[in-house]
Amino acid sequence: MHYLTLKNNQPVPVSDIPEISYNAFLVLNTGMVAETPDRHCVNYFGYRNGDKLKLFCCIADDSDHVIFVSSCIVDTDTVHASFTAKMLCFEKFEREIHENFGLQYSDHPWLKPLRYAHDRYDLNATVAGYPFYSIDSEELHEVGVGPIHAGIIEPGHFRFICNGEQILHLEIQLGYQHRGIEKLFLVKKHINQLSTLAENIAGDTATGHSTAFAHLWESLCSFEAARDLHFARTLALELERIAIHTGDLSAVCTDIAYQLGSSVFGRLRTPIVNFMQEWCGNRLSKGLIRPGLNKFPFTPALADRLIEVLNTFEPDFTEMNNELFNMPSALSRFERTGVVSTEDASTIGAVGMAARSSGLKRDTRASHPHSLYAELNHEPVVKRHGDVYSRVQMRKKEVLQSIKYLHTLLTDVPVPSGPHTLNNPGADLFALSLVEGWRGEICHVALTGSEGELLLYKIKDPSFHNWLALAMSVRNNEISDFPICNKSFNLSYSGHDL
Repeated sequence: MHYLTLKNNQPVPVSDIPEISYNAFLVLNTGMVAETPDRHCVNYFGYRNGDKLKLFCCIADDSDHVIFVSSCIVDTDTVHASFTAKMLCFEKFEREIHENFGLQYSDHPWLKPLRYAHDRYDLNATVAGYPFYSIDSEELHEVGVGPIHAGIIEPGHFRFICNGEQILHLEIQLGYQHRGIEKLFLVKKHINQLSTLAENIAGDTATGHSTAFAHLWESLCSFEAARDLHFARTLALELERIAIHTGDLSAVCTDIAYQLGSSVFGRLRTPIVNFMQEWCGNRLSKGLIRPGLNKFPFTPALADRLIEVLNTFEPDFTEMNNELFNMPSALSRFERTGVVSTEDASTIGAVGMAARSSGLKRDTRASHPHSLYAELNHEPVVKRHGDVYSRVQMRKKEVLQSIKYLHTLLTDVPVPSGPHTLNNPGADLFALSLVEGWRGEICHVALTGSEGELLLYKIKDPSFHNWLALAMSVRNNEISDFPICNKSFNLSYSGHDL
């Protein structure tokens, strides 16, 4: 067998993962993805192994609820054929491997820097010298936006090639932050430091990333979390989904100059995040999720309070959505704007909302369930048209679905399980955790050494997959529609710039 089959959050000895030749590695993994739309790459990365480079590729099979993991060892002085030439969804993974380790590809179609990490292989490649795609034409012009943005938006540069008002091409350049967060996981040793790193990978996804870290760390430590821990994580994930989706509906209304929707949805977000502060002392749920620990037990009194919050929230949320989706001027901005076809979403490996709004049923709550989602029998919300309207409708439907799940969970609040003992991570292990954050599929991978120390910590935010979907969505749209297309995805700069 050329690969190892894992379940989500199942640790295995690194030695159990087969090492195969590069050619077999390429054929195996591209063939797996090409074989069925139910498979996609959840992570593909390199790790220094002496003077060689060890590559790991992780392919998820959503119908069989497993992950296939394979590896190979390559010499960085040798030029290799690229996965990307066969399957575009591997494009960013290979760009990162090239940028970090200098691995050369003979046929990669877009081999440009990705993140500009401080310890990148070629320090002469600088963010100021990024090689933008250009077209030599007297009829076309370029428009640059960023990297400095107003308000809370993080640094990123958008370079448009336009024919008048029509966008022909958008290239998105990121990599301004140089946070080195994956390296910090190897430097920091205390569990609280690691947990703090995890919840700050992407500020709007503190629950999603901290849950992925908690699951991964617990699996490395052979710790079986009690029900109250899983209950708190499931609850927090769905509250985070409600809060961010509602805030995004406010932002979309702002972009179409619909002041009532902007104000009402913005107001409705507030009681949700305020409840998180009542629960754990932080509106973004920072400090709530910790491996093997329930610092803020969820009580029946909190359940009553949350039911009160939801019962007040839902009628106003529903009424405001009815107003929004019955307004011709709003629909004219949403419908057939920023379309990503099912074929394009599949080709680029989109995940989460970006995938589901284009007809792909890709949701780890159903395909690789974690926490208490298996009990909820989660059925993903899937839309077919791939436009702004689909992405905005999805937010409405997912909020209402999350409220239903919360009411189900709150009928049986578990008794706190008390203090737990968490062992040190096991030696020479490989572990992978998938969590469905509000934006989509989060993947954390860890390798441990002979003493159980972290040798590698690999993070993938859903934005890593989906920035290309945004670039595809604006083609043949007017440049004035870019803000609403951008906000309908609401991707993370920090989640990309690790």
